[in-house]
Amino acid sequence: MSDDSLLAEAWRRLATLAARPGAANIRPLFAADPGRARRFTATLDDMALDLSKTAIDGEALVALLDLAHAAGLEGFRARLFAGAPVNVTEGRAAMHMALRAPADAGLRATLPGGIDDASALAAAEHARMRAFVADVHAGRLRGATGQTFDTVLNIGIGGSDLGPRMASEALTLAHGARLRPRFLSNVDGHAFAALARELDPARTLVLVASKTFTTQETMTNAAAVRAWLAGALGPKVPETEAVAAHFAALSTNAAAVAAFGIAPARMFGFRDWVGGRYSLWSPVGLSIALAAGWDAFQAMLDGAAAMDRHFRTADFAANLPVLMALVGIWHVNAMGHRAQCILAYDARLARFPAYLQQLEMESNGKSVGLDGRPVPRPTCPVVFGEPGTDAQHSFMQLIHQGTAVVPVDFILAAEPDHDRPQAHRILAANAFAQAEALLAGRSLSQVEAEMRAAGAEADTIAAIAPHRVFAGNRPSTTILFRRLDGNSLGRLIALYEHKVAVQGWLWGINSFDQWGVELGKALAAGILPDLTKGTAGGAHDSSTAALIARFHALRGET
Repeated sequence: MSDDSLLAEAWRRLATLAARPGAANIRPLFAADPGRARRFTATLDDMALDLSKTAIDGEALVALLDLAHAAGLEGFRARLFAGAPVNVTEGRAAMHMALRAPADAGLRATLPGGIDDASALAAAEHARMRAFVADVHAGRLRGATGQTFDTVLNIGIGGSDLGPRMASEALTLAHGARLRPRFLSNVDGHAFAALARELDPARTLVLVASKTFTTQETMTNAAAVRAWLAGALGPKVPETEAVAAHFAALSTNAAAVAAFGIAPARMFGFRDWVGGRYSLWSPVGLSIALAAGWDAFQAMLDGAAAMDRHFRTADFAANLPVLMALVGIWHVNAMGHRAQCILAYDARLARFPAYLQQLEMESNGKSVGLDGRPVPRPTCPVVFGEPGTDAQHSFMQLIHQGTAVVPVDFILAAEPDHDRPQAHRILAANAFAQAEALLAGRSLSQVEAEMRAAGAEADTIAAIAPHRVFAGNRPSTTILFRRLDGNSLGRLIALYEHKVAVQGWLWGINSFDQWGVELGKALAAGILPDLTKGTAGGAHDSSTAALIARFHALRGET
């Protein structure tokens, strides 16, 4: 049987298992197997991934593992770590793993023009970053007026914002920051207006994060911050001195960086084998190191490297990213679930769902396969989430009783970094209870018995009881680890990175390009001149043309 035939048979086998009567029921799996929780939990050091509250039984797990083998996942994993151009539409490697590997790891990356010693290049740039962070923290690098910096303002969007923002908040919320991290991503002028009210220009260090140094939103915001800084520090401080003292660039466009007024010593770069949504390990993560300290940033790199080693070497049956990916394949392709909820029961991970939205949906939100043809099955689900317990008072109603089944990832640290142990027990109790409630549900007979015991009349029970029924059998996974620190955060992020790559390979799509974000940018460039008073409108559909006309009318420009 050919490889294609084996793969087709593996997908058919999944469909057959999903079509079994009661295939979506989870509760009977626990009744049939008292050791299910142990058998369906995989670990890496203190991090545990509990998959038992899904509808995957032993037969389905074998079928999923067979699918991974039939798809050639071993070969894909080997090519990924060998630096092969797995990003086939751009002819590039996806070697973000080199950003957290030792300098002598020997990881190499293929580029359209040659091969990089990726681990050595990454280590050299990290050494420059570390020296810069040390100089800022020690006060050797100061603002134009001689004052030390107390805030780092990161200007970037997408991968140049979501990862650094998430990690900076995660690593500084409990114990404070070396420098206050602040982030400016949205080109909406209201965003910077709000930030400017709380910033001291004399003590603000500004990072402009754009690989090309041409990203419209980022460069528009950078120009606004530059003007604000020059205006606040002038006239005693020339604008060129203000920019030189207060700005650094996270970019590869040396000419544009120099034209902006930033010296080469303050430009930190990364290569094309680093995609934007995988860039927080690169100089794009400089704000993390400035806010949390280099040791915390290094611990994050080390944690991610540990997950890299695990993903690279562990058997698929015990491999956390592979197992997590296979659960997602089961949910999307076997069970037909089209959304995925992320619930981090940790205020420090408040931005983690937003980070995963880009990581997952920009990577795998594809409908064209590696062969250039439409994919034959659904790919990435819609990803959303909020911190627990806030989510319990917003959208969890839908997840418990809505018509759509939405799998949930629960994320929790066993030990907090605060001195309120009872509050953490309450937090954990809610996390475990939500997962248990999704599994167990509450039947009509249970509700009726509870209402009778509470003294409700028969008519009231008949009218109200159906509304209080929970179907249960709703899937979830739980990720539990000892404490949230740089190391565990690095492992957690890398876990999802590799999960996404595995799923993309099994779906037969390229997880490392993002052509879907380009069309809107191009059209915006064409519409912008039409929004200038007195200019002739371009050719647009009738709705867009009417909206542009109404925009001018509301501004009194007609």
